Amino acid sequence: QVQLVESGGGLVQAGGSLRLSCLASGRTFSSYAMGWFRQAPGKEREFVAGIKWSGSTTYYADSVKGRFTISRDNAKNTVYLQMNSLKPEDTAVYYCAADRSRFRSNVIINSNEYDYWGQGTQVTVSP
Repeated sequence: QVQLVESGGGLVQAGGSLRLSCLASGRTFSSYAMGWFRQAPGKEREFVAGIKWSGSTTYYADSVKGRFTISRDNAKNTVYLQMNSLKPEDTAVYYCAADRSRFRSNVIINSNEYDYWGQGTQVTVSP
């Protein structure tokens, strides 16, 4: 069983930056594909960014491309989401997710393919 704990959310003005962190328990984090998703009020959960187990490949939703960066530090069991040039439409609860299929060769976009989820962290961007 893997537990994921997000942190780093908060209130920021439009144009500002935040860095989210997701700390994973367990000794096999370095073999998991990881992803970030978000859910705004009244909307479905949507993919934001994903990263391969090795960190060598990343993928972003078009809405955040060029503004957000996903990265990971396998020695610290942590995945990050650096969010720059934030917009009010980025306001949502952000979740990290892990896929337990070890050493998967691709980045995962579909939420149904993730096995573990964090509790979420709120990001609010004011105009």
